[in-house]
Amino acid sequence: MADEEIDIVWRPGRERLNDCNMRTYTRWLADRHGLDFDDDYEALWQWSVDNVEGFWATMWEYFDVPHSQPYSNVLDTHVMPGAHWFEGAKLNLVEQIFRFNHGADADKTAIYSRSELRELQTLSWGELRRQITSLAAALRGMGVVPGDRVVAYLPNIEETIVAFCATASIGAIWSSCSPDMGTNSVLDRFSQIDPKVLITVDGYRYGGKDFDRLDVVCQLREGLPTLQYTILLPYLDTDAALENSHDFASLCADDVDIDFEQVDFEHPLWVLYSSGTTGMPKSIVHGQGGILLELLKHASLHIDLGPDDRYMWMTTTGWMMWNTLISALLVGSSLCLYDGSPGYPDMGALWRFAAESGVTFFGAGAAYYDSCKKAGIEPAELADLSALRSIGSTGSPLSPESYHWINEHVGSDVMIAAISGGTDVCTAFVGGCPVKPVVAGEMPSRGLGAAVYAMDEAGNKLDDEVGELVITEPLPTMPLIFWGDEDGSRLRASYFEDYPGYWRHGDWIRITPRGGAVIYGRSDATINRHGIRMGTSEIYRVVESIDAIVDSLVVDLEHLGKESWMPLFVVLRAGEQLTDELKKHINVTIRARLSPRYTPDEIIAVAQVPRTLSGKKMELPIKKLLHGQPLEQAASADAMSNPESLDYYMELARQWTSGATGRA
Repeated sequence: MADEEIDIVWRPGRERLNDCNMRTYTRWLADRHGLDFDDDYEALWQWSVDNVEGFWATMWEYFDVPHSQPYSNVLDTHVMPGAHWFEGAKLNLVEQIFRFNHGADADKTAIYSRSELRELQTLSWGELRRQITSLAAALRGMGVVPGDRVVAYLPNIEETIVAFCATASIGAIWSSCSPDMGTNSVLDRFSQIDPKVLITVDGYRYGGKDFDRLDVVCQLREGLPTLQYTILLPYLDTDAALENSHDFASLCADDVDIDFEQVDFEHPLWVLYSSGTTGMPKSIVHGQGGILLELLKHASLHIDLGPDDRYMWMTTTGWMMWNTLISALLVGSSLCLYDGSPGYPDMGALWRFAAESGVTFFGAGAAYYDSCKKAGIEPAELADLSALRSIGSTGSPLSPESYHWINEHVGSDVMIAAISGGTDVCTAFVGGCPVKPVVAGEMPSRGLGAAVYAMDEAGNKLDDEVGELVITEPLPTMPLIFWGDEDGSRLRASYFEDYPGYWRHGDWIRITPRGGAVIYGRSDATINRHGIRMGTSEIYRVVESIDAIVDSLVVDLEHLGKESWMPLFVVLRAGEQLTDELKKHINVTIRARLSPRYTPDEIIAVAQVPRTLSGKKMELPIKKLLHGQPLEQAASADAMSNPESLDYYMELARQWTSGATGRA
């Protein structure tokens, strides 16, 4: 296809192309291993997935991964699940960060941070090292040993980075939730993993409003019987106190030597949570070595970060994008953290922070750019963004219009690195590539080492057609286990049942003739709300606790290039009516017990929730119906306990798709 027929919004200039890390890596491959790909990224990608052991071995070698014991073999089997990586290796992820803490680098800024409670502040590499080592020693003094769980109820601030690094440096397992999450939502997560230590703030400020969380913290301590220690960081109120707790700053104040705990390559690093459509959130465990290699690869090669960069991604600690922030420090980049509302006091807040801290890579959810576009924001006019080299986007598909908005209103020479991956692997399957042009609405490449394909239901690979996102070769960051899933049945059911031996991710994807990718949203019933993935069961537990409601159903109607629309259908108790007061009560309850992100766009009273013969709510079939699929393709009446319930949703779908309700 000729260039004029392709909507190209960015090309790498000659200087940037020659200096980028991807080009440095391919030159190294040619010099060291005699592998010459003639600057053909697609040939490089094909080699990386045809020879996964060889490719990941080059990652270990190229990045000179610090280790105390070498590996005996790269990969024991290609069978999924069950593949094991770099057996015999002993290492510690945090040791890679400490490569940038010495000599002249010690005085350079490692972290820039700002929040609604704090002005811009900086933390040097040397001070970062000192605080990490001090807190690590304090945790050891509390009896924390490798494998113990340290959980955090903290915002996106520098102390949270220190706390994570201290935890990982001693081989303990990290897990975090954002302080805007309510008691139930946090306990549903942390209670599964029996933590020993809780690190928490007293509250936070968001959108100019203060939120005291000490009552929630007390409820968390009561609901987590294995807790032995609480560490309090006074954040909302600098004089805040909590009985039987330790002061965070005091624990970070000592000068001590670091002793990195040397752990196996697959030693657990952290627990992330990705909710299914039934039951409790899944507790996903990733390994130290796999995360280290993957984040080095992605940060350096795919988004082109290095020691001269300053990296920011707007996130909370309850989203996997927070966990990936550490990738900047792994390659020596400075990290830029912002805590607060991206729309307060106006939509220019993040852009002004980017200018203030000299951000070179600016990342946010796709919905943020759409909101800026709708608000008429002119980032390049309200802030000096001359340092900016790249824009990142994820969470939901970035529309072609937003590509053009970024190009026209942020910078015409800014690389757009839209990415798509997931909490499940804590990285991107498809995304940025500094050696390829960027086409509007399209992610330029599949990630090196990621054997990503679009497949039909029969398991056939599709070219330039929409299919299921399937991965045919193991990745080092695939989950080690789900916590508490002793026999692995839940893990297998989540990813490997539909395509035995292959990973099905649950996204609709199309691989373009250029080797790029377009994501069309979730193919399953998981909610992807404003870039934050959640399970429907979390909403049901809260909504159905309201006396007036006996049943409920929620779906996320996500369309490429359009805003997410999440209706909540409720079955009311006899004699109840869906008044404005009840709607308000539902929304307030969801906000208080879960998060404001979970509130629906519309609440609709229905007579029944469609259910299968086994009693399961039929979320995915209803989602398909409301997307306009014919009934015979969306649901099987024979498999239902109440097939008559479909009549209402079929009529609603007809109205929505015809525009009768004004929603089309």
